[in-house]
Amino acid sequence: QVQLVESGGGLVQAGGSLRLSCAASGRTFSMYTMGWFRQAPGKVREFIVGISWSGSTRYADSAKGRFTISRDNAKNMVHLQMNSLKPEDTAVYYCAAGRTIVADTNPAAYNYWGQGTQVTVSS
Repeated sequence: QVQLVESGGGLVQAGGSLRLSCAASGRTFSMYTMGWFRQAPGKVREFIVGISWSGSTRYADSAKGRFTISRDNAKNMVHLQMNSLKPEDTAVYYCAAGRTIVADTNPAAYNYWGQGTQVTVSS
């Protein structure tokens, strides 16, 4: 069982930055692939970026060059640094954990989810 708690969301102007964090419980955190997803009102939940247990990363095109994922297995934490934010990045951002070998873009591949944190980017 893994429990996930996101933090770091908020309101930021376009071009600004935010750093989201996800704190995980459980002694087997290092064995999980971690993903960040987001969901805007009226839209499906979309994959942003993931990092496997081995440290390999996968980015959605919308995140490449602007977002960076990192994990700290000693602290059971995963972070999402978001730079050059745009109004279209506005959404609820979710942290997820799954037992996949590499980061999967399908939400169904992830077994555990956080409650989400709101990110709002004003123009």
